[in-house]
Amino acid sequence: MEAKAVAKFIRVSPRKTRIVAKNVVGRPVEDALNVLRFTPQKGAQVIREVMKSALANAEHNTNMNVDALVVKEILVNEGPTWKRFMPRAQGRATSIRKRTSHVTVILAEN
Repeated sequence: MEAKAVAKFIRVSPRKTRIVAKNVVGRPVEDALNVLRFTPQKGAQVIREVMKSALANAEHNTNMNVDALVVKEILVNEGPTWKRFMPRAQGRATSIRKRTSHVTVILAEN
């Protein structure tokens, strides 16, 4: 059985968040939460909150054993990009792309 949680339109770069996600895939949930708690990147906090939501879904919706759960998969997909402009010298402007992410955490019983 599996439990999952999704957070959409999170204002963090998907490329940077995937690096954090690779560190916790395959670990028991308790270890993964501890690793994310002490990881300084912004994406770690986002993944941690989604993982806690998936843990609550596993406990309340499917009555899974919380102690036997492992992180099966973390998907970090690209969401819509906010496009902004920054004024530059001599009347020019350069574009700024503020990227967003869709984060999905899937937990499974060991």
